[in-house]
Amino acid sequence: MLRNLGPLGIIGIVMLLAGIGLIAYENLVIAAGLALAIAGLGLAVRSLVSGLLSQWGLF
Repeated sequence: MLRNLGPLGIIGIVMLLAGIGLIAYENLVIAAGLALAIAGLGLAVRSLVSGLLSQWGLF
């Protein structure tokens, strides 16, 4: 999976985890909610991209 992301994708994931970690340092409940919201957004984007690619016959 990490090979498909490329270097910018890996940097983005590291920055995302660092940001959630920084928020968790201050307030754990807000960090958990933010992590769930970001995970949900990621799943929604993945679903949209998969649907779009399947319509084009690429997936």
